[in-house]
Amino acid sequence: MATGDEAGPSEIVGMPSWLLTQSAMHAQRIIGETFAAGNARGYHYRLLATLAEYGPASQASLGRRTGIDRSDVVAAINELAELGYVVRSPDPADGRRNIITLTAAGEVQRERLETLVRAAQDELFAPLSPSERGQLAALLAKVLAHHQGLADR
Repeated sequence: MATGDEAGPSEIVGMPSWLLTQSAMHAQRIIGETFAAGNARGYHYRLLATLAEYGPASQASLGRRTGIDRSDVVAAINELAELGYVVRSPDPADGRRNIITLTAAGEVQRERLETLVRAAQDELFAPLSPSERGQLAALLAKVLAHHQGLADR
């Protein structure tokens, strides 16, 4: 935490929302640098991980599962297809839709990105024990679920 002239007012710097915002800025930087070093983007990892876990899916389904905007899903799928990490094929049930499938090369890339992301997590959360990391993740998931539930109303 900053001291002296760098420290903000104690009324603010102890607020969980301020701490979360400041931590998120560092997380975004570290994760962004990690993906850049891996010649990838966060969207790539999210899509590859989703395909690995759930199997082939439509672009719309991928957008919903990953929280990526539809137009961004299309652009990221185009990039992944160009790299040979996914294949796009017409949906036999609905020719207007494409089904996206992870390739063997895509699974290798997903594993590589997972390793990079785990290293970034270790860097970001270095001061926390594994137990504290689990507690933090559980608390953040609880806050997120609450606000997502409010948005659904």
